[in-house]
Amino acid sequence: MTEVRDVVVIGGGQAGLAAGYFLRRAGVDFVVLDDQPGPGGAWRHCWDSLRLFSPAEYSPLPGWWMPRQPGEEFPTAEHVAGYLAAYEQRYDLPVQRPVRVRGVHGAGAWLAVQTDQGVWRARVVISATGTWGAPHLPHYPGRELFAGRQLHTTDYRSPQEFAGQRVVVVGGGNSAAQILAEVSTVAETTWATRRPPRFMPDDVDGRVLFDVATQREAARRAGLPDSGGTRSLGDIVMLPGVRDARDRGVLRAEPMFDRLTERGVGWDDGRELDCDAIIWCTGFRPDLGHLAPLGLAVDDDVVPTEGTRCLQEPRLHLLGYGDWTGWAAATLVGASRIAKVTAAEIAEELQRDEAAG
Repeated sequence: MTEVRDVVVIGGGQAGLAAGYFLRRAGVDFVVLDDQPGPGGAWRHCWDSLRLFSPAEYSPLPGWWMPRQPGEEFPTAEHVAGYLAAYEQRYDLPVQRPVRVRGVHGAGAWLAVQTDQGVWRARVVISATGTWGAPHLPHYPGRELFAGRQLHTTDYRSPQEFAGQRVVVVGGGNSAAQILAEVSTVAETTWATRRPPRFMPDDVDGRVLFDVATQREAARRAGLPDSGGTRSLGDIVMLPGVRDARDRGVLRAEPMFDRLTERGVGWDDGRELDCDAIIWCTGFRPDLGHLAPLGLAVDDDVVPTEGTRCLQEPRLHLLGYGDWTGWAAATLVGASRIAKVTAAEIAEELQRDEAAG
């Protein structure tokens, strides 16, 4: 099977749906290919208690604000996944799933998107696969010796499976703080970070971050210098569960260990700690394996872009991976703003090509 579209969007999560919304408004012929069995993107795989950093009305996709979740100030991952599913239906977006993209290849004036269900030829490809499919596990000496359980954020579901155990949580970001907070209610926990964690003030949540993002975007459009956004505020949002952990005295970080032992972790000063499990909350890398056939030069997991357009392959746009594809690109609000600009740029380019014959 070979299908032809002006634009193929790879990935049906928040960034892919935002792109689809604006492409449809621009009258572009497109399809969204998603490898998941159902809608919701990465949100369908998150741990049970994960919450957004802000109320629903501060986390919209374009055109339709997220409805509030009854009884919850900060929506759960399940609620977000349900919103994305309803969003697809509301705007009748042409999402095909499950379709696994095996590779994107150059094909003359086109790009060929090879999948397990045939080939799509496109004048432009938007890669919006996110990062959830590429968890990062740093290498530490002795990792293969440790006899306990090791898992990444992507594998974590709930604290009950660690009841009565000794657990080391690794990482200085929001995921580590949230997981540590709830695991510490049923287990003996140790928090290991490469640098001291930076907590935001208690009154800063996604509402403030939303306002800062809005101001920063307005400044960018006006050609004003970048103010640095939220960097001065800290890294970890003090959600209710995290504040509770602080009040219980749990949020005390140890310096990062230097090695793993058969029974736990160790530091170069001779100190060792026995544990039953290590949860690596050590982030993600862009999930870009499908772009390997294009032979792009990748520097520190980043593909050089101008805006979202790939500098080495101008028919390719990368959307939703991180700040290198636009500030806050991996958030619902950020992905929406950047998708609007990207779709307008693509539509204008397609119109120029048609006019040129």
